[in-house]
Amino acid sequence: METVRLTTSGAVVRYLAAQRIEVDGDTVPLFAGVFAIFGHGNVTCLGHELEQAGDTLPTWRGQNEQGMALAACGFTRAHKRRRIMVATSSIGPGATNMVTAAAVALSNRLPVLLISGDTFDHRIVDPVLQQVEHFGSPTTTVNDAFRAVVRFWDRITSPEQVVHSLPHAVHTMLDPGDCGPAFIGLPQDVQGDAYDYPVRFFDETVHEIRRPRPDRRELRRAAEVLAGAQRPLIIAGGGVRWSLAEQQLAAFAETHGIPVVETTAGRTSLPAHHPLNCGPIGVTGCVSGNAMAAEADCVLAVGTRLGDFVTGSWTVFGDEAARIIGLNAARFDAVKHRSVPLVADAREGLAELGAALGDYRAPQSWSVRAASETAQYHAYIDKVAAPVTLTSSGSGSDGADADELPTYAQVVGAVDRAAGESTYVLTAAGGFPGELISGWRSQGVHSFDCEYGYSCMGYEISGAWGAKMAMPDREVIALVGDGSYLMMNSDLYSTVLSGHKLIVIVCDNGGFAIIDRLQVSAGGVSFNNFMLDCRTDRADGEVVEVDFAAHAASMGCLSETVRTVAELEAAIERARQADRTYVIALRIHPSSWTEGGAFWEVSVPEVSARPEVVEARAGFDEARGSQRVGW
Repeated sequence: METVRLTTSGAVVRYLAAQRIEVDGDTVPLFAGVFAIFGHGNVTCLGHELEQAGDTLPTWRGQNEQGMALAACGFTRAHKRRRIMVATSSIGPGATNMVTAAAVALSNRLPVLLISGDTFDHRIVDPVLQQVEHFGSPTTTVNDAFRAVVRFWDRITSPEQVVHSLPHAVHTMLDPGDCGPAFIGLPQDVQGDAYDYPVRFFDETVHEIRRPRPDRRELRRAAEVLAGAQRPLIIAGGGVRWSLAEQQLAAFAETHGIPVVETTAGRTSLPAHHPLNCGPIGVTGCVSGNAMAAEADCVLAVGTRLGDFVTGSWTVFGDEAARIIGLNAARFDAVKHRSVPLVADAREGLAELGAALGDYRAPQSWSVRAASETAQYHAYIDKVAAPVTLTSSGSGSDGADADELPTYAQVVGAVDRAAGESTYVLTAAGGFPGELISGWRSQGVHSFDCEYGYSCMGYEISGAWGAKMAMPDREVIALVGDGSYLMMNSDLYSTVLSGHKLIVIVCDNGGFAIIDRLQVSAGGVSFNNFMLDCRTDRADGEVVEVDFAAHAASMGCLSETVRTVAELEAAIERARQADRTYVIALRIHPSSWTEGGAFWEVSVPEVSARPEVVEARAGFDEARGSQRVGW
């Protein structure tokens, strides 16, 4: 057997570089590159091999390990899980910085490869710098923290283990039902150890993502249940995107006359004004989507994990006799809440289920009802998203009265109106998800990314960086609140340094306004969310405002501050012409929100001295009374 002598690090790099995948008819590298921050746990061995690899496996420098891994999430989302980025860190804090991003990838079922340095396997020099010792478990390191937030975990303690471990990691990340992040720990000494590897281990391999077909009995049962429905409804989840099933979804809905609602991950599975698209469902959903769910007698849940924001904590389905059909590549999701399971790839499952339904078509009256509800939704969004004109100089610090500040809905409306066919909009936690999910009505499919599986503040800029790397020819617009911006913004510099231009719109509402809304709606008082409510030992008691445009400019971005929606629209046009990342900052209304949505179970105290809390608890108990348990 022909062999080649390589270090463990060299074998890892060479194997990753040899993996390929077919995308849109072209065979391209499966691993598009590596995000890296080097330290004493990965620079001398793995870093050396990455430098030698050059353009074969290009390395990009990040500013924060969490940001790098979030960028990897944004990258693979944009590629519909067809391509993967690697993120590598040194031992210690560099590694644990990535744990949060690993949880983002796991909750969203995203393939990301994380490689961290580790302490010496021989232990002679323990404890090393940044090592956390576990007195009763000397093999435990901080890298064990990744076990809870990845789908595949391994620590390479001997060079030959690479031959066994890496193929398992790759196939886990490409499995449609088991997809998620993989973690590899590389002890410092093992990284540099050499081994005679089989040359054929590094042969170019072209991967195909399997498309499991449904079991015949499951298919027959699902078809029977759906064929008996008078008011069927399709929930389009992220699995529609991952399966490239948008066209099949549209054809299925049109053939059988079944209205469609979308989850956050499934948003833009259909064009916004498709006759059967009733909009988003759930807590961040719209009135039309939730109205249809309330009356549905059969729900075909395609590629969704049925999280509480989709189901309104299981209050949005009003028909007690309604059945759920779980069409999902993951068995775990397909059987949730006693669903009739249809374990299959979304595209192939829809095709075979459609064939099994024959000429079944939902009653025309149900489609008419869907169109009526959806027309009201669009009319409402048209109204709340329309720009307003300032009528006075006002008294606000930016020259505008607080009541005249633009709203989230108006900002989203401005971006929506300005969007072209190539626009890809992205956001994450805070107030933007609810507003953007309802207000983004682009006619293009695959034009939307909202990280809401883990609701991770800080994803907006880093994730957008990854998305732009994945789609260099598309316009990527990130919408971020002041809270998320302050939490993680250093990848603005990454985009300038690497030449991946974004348009970033920073909306400043003075703090964590959406959490203040939750706090007050539950009977509490504003506390520690707005900057005005935070404790301070400043003698003057003044709140120091952040100049976001100036801050972005200090990292090399072009930037400006605007006051009105009209100024925002003009700034977006200037941003389009810019040669680098362009940041637009503006103050927005802190308590004006788009109406709609559904109940969300967040505990309210059962006993309190505040009458408002007692009242909120009564409403909470009433809402819980409509929850569906044990479908």
